[in-house]
Amino acid sequence: MSFVSDTTAPVHPRIMDAIVAANAGATASYGADPWTERAVARLKETFETDCAVFLVASGTAANALALGSLTPSWGAVITHREAHIVLDEAGAPEFYTGGARLLLLDGAHAQITPQSLDVEASRYARANVHGLQPFTVSISQMTESGAVYEAAEVAAISAVCRARGLKLHMDGARFANALAAAGATPAEMSWKAGVDVLSFGASKNGALSVEAIVCFDAAAAAQLPHLRKRSGHLIAKHRLLGAQMEAYLAEDLWLQSARHANAMAARLAAVLEHAGGERVHPLRGNALFMRLDSTVADRLKTAGVALFRWVTDGPDVYRFVASWATTDADVDACERALAGV
Repeated sequence: MSFVSDTTAPVHPRIMDAIVAANAGATASYGADPWTERAVARLKETFETDCAVFLVASGTAANALALGSLTPSWGAVITHREAHIVLDEAGAPEFYTGGARLLLLDGAHAQITPQSLDVEASRYARANVHGLQPFTVSISQMTESGAVYEAAEVAAISAVCRARGLKLHMDGARFANALAAAGATPAEMSWKAGVDVLSFGASKNGALSVEAIVCFDAAAAAQLPHLRKRSGHLIAKHRLLGAQMEAYLAEDLWLQSARHANAMAARLAAVLEHAGGERVHPLRGNALFMRLDSTVADRLKTAGVALFRWVTDGPDVYRFVASWATTDADVDACERALAGV
């Protein structure tokens, strides 16, 4: 069994069935199909506003294109130094913005604060042609350390952005897990809190390969059709993206899956703590960070549990990520393996 990442989980059967059903016959390409039309309508309904929606096949594409729509090549993006766009996207944000700089902030649990953001933003002035020019702030929901920004915290960061003339991007690869943890609505966690562009994740939560760039900012929305096409991310058989997103949102499958993953992570946390494990970060969603004695880690490995060492927090720290497909039996197997530790 694997707790390495929610990306190791299989595709949810309802989403796979939707892909197969959409594959029958011929239809319009490049997004002019009924599945994409319905998916876009569902996203607008989900976010309670007439937003612009662009489907792409990966989270890296969603983040990089979103930032490219908000940040000119001479600009900069302020983010946390442990953000996914910094450590895990191979320079894609810099590439898709045409060379914009990433300005890195510290902060507990990979979160930035309004105070640290304001200090950093105050260092730069539009009138200074010799200095860097921040245009965008990017936050991760959830963060790389499993933290969740409450809607009020997003709004506080957005207030700094507005005061400093900056746009706000949210990397929502695990937006569903964060939303389930915070108890907010999608609108409250996004545009109502001041988010300009959201990368709305699905691939980590049961989809095969689809993410949505959800634009609440008109200027960004005007650029994204061209950026997506020029970058090679306007898929010809777009109906297969639309079918995934439509099924993902239908009957709240996305939130049901996230709630289940979060619950499995909480169960696993109790098991590991009973065996002497120590939480390194607070558990809010489906990502658990535990410091484990070598005996505990070895027993899990011997039982066939795939582990991911999280060296950011030390050589004895492991990240466990539950998914929609994690079962009570998986957690029970870990508990049996650790019995007597």
